[in-house]
Amino acid sequence: MSTAFADLGVPSDIVSVLSKRGIFEPFPIQAITLPDALAGRDVCGKAPTGSGKTLAFGITVIERLGQGAARARQPRSLILTPTRELCAQVAAEITPIAATRNQRVAAVYGGVAYTGQIRALSRGVDILVACPGRLSDLIQNRHLSLGAIEVAVVDEADRMADMGFLPEVRAILDQVSTKRQTLLFSATLDGDIDVLRDRYQNSPVLHEVAPQGIGRAKHVFWNVDPPGRTSLAAAIAAKGSTIIFCRTKHGTDRLASQLVARGVRAVAIHGDRSQAQRERALAAFTRGNADVLVATDVAARGIHIDAVDCVVHLDPPEDSKAYIHRSGRTARAGASGVVISFVLPSTRKAIRDLQRDLGMPQKTTQVEIDILGNDREPVIDLQAIRDQRNARASSPTRIRAQEPRTQGEHRSNATSQSWEPRRKTSRAQARLRTKKVEHRRSQPRSDRAGGITTTTSRTRANDITTSRRRSRTASQASSRTRIAQRTRSS
Repeated sequence: MSTAFADLGVPSDIVSVLSKRGIFEPFPIQAITLPDALAGRDVCGKAPTGSGKTLAFGITVIERLGQGAARARQPRSLILTPTRELCAQVAAEITPIAATRNQRVAAVYGGVAYTGQIRALSRGVDILVACPGRLSDLIQNRHLSLGAIEVAVVDEADRMADMGFLPEVRAILDQVSTKRQTLLFSATLDGDIDVLRDRYQNSPVLHEVAPQGIGRAKHVFWNVDPPGRTSLAAAIAAKGSTIIFCRTKHGTDRLASQLVARGVRAVAIHGDRSQAQRERALAAFTRGNADVLVATDVAARGIHIDAVDCVVHLDPPEDSKAYIHRSGRTARAGASGVVISFVLPSTRKAIRDLQRDLGMPQKTTQVEIDILGNDREPVIDLQAIRDQRNARASSPTRIRAQEPRTQGEHRSNATSQSWEPRRKTSRAQARLRTKKVEHRRSQPRSDRAGGITTTTSRTRANDITTSRRRSRTASQASSRTRIAQRTRSS
């Protein structure tokens, strides 16, 4: 028999809001943690990503605070998250439920201006969802105080430790009243998380949910050649919504551009993108305006998107923990999914070590694209079309040979058959050619025929005139000489 939210002690007004959103039955992590959390006990919950932890602590916070009574710069509840995306999504998830109690929800994180966040704190906030870095800055500049916190939540605590936020988390929790209720949720519980539990929780109740999402997804490891990775990624994208993880930011941008050139609607997200760019990319992927989200590990946590059909590890993750968090983007909340890892010759050893750490069979297979089902829609390979156009533009022009009209016709009338490529004229060559033409125009014109240079008609006329003048001058001199001789003789 299934358990309803009302059976767990959730008030009817909150149950009504959940029903309107199509949420009727709690997930396992919600079913086991809500009774103790609603009773006011400290809870430490271990569950994989995508298991429904947000509603587990969100319902608890809203019910424990009662009706909204926010005071300026003194939030009543604090939820700490490791990433901007997770911060924004948690706030968006609990805001409709908090509205039933007239509670104000605000999110503060980096990458955006302080102005709007400071204004929201000045008006008063009941539930503050925050990233440690931005929250520390606001506290240091005296824009808020944590002395009125009644319920504190640390979400994705293991990710906090991985990102180096634990010192800031401890500094923040040290400023919170000791009479608070503390909820701690994480996908793994290791030494760093034990420190938070021992120091900031009072006799916590430990609840654990097995990582069923990872077991429900189908995991395959395909042998892939490096040149074929992009084409294979485009083929996978044609099967359904896909998240592709890359190791570097540059590789993320490059793959997204290559997929777009092949007709795939792809967007990229990584740490160098502005917050507005990241939000637009997530919104496009969530609404279905993009088929593929290409991301670095910054998106392994904080992307809570339902109905992701496939996760692709284009580059292998750093360790088994990163693999679990990446793969947790699919097969969420009871759904199914496929996790594909590309195995290159250079990464085969690392993949075997990863499989051993995960307890998986150490084997790889050839590509089996059919396991993803039928294509959602045909993919137009724009890159191939562009390559063909460029090849045609740069290919040599073939001239068809023409037969001589008559047997005695001059050979020059027959066009020769050649494959000489078209030579592109650079700007420097064009300028040099222009200078040569201008130089030739400035010189006396000449006719070239048969390799012998002959003067033009104008030049010949000038030469004849000069010759005639010389002849007249010579004859006149001769006449003067004869006259002078006759005069002397007489």
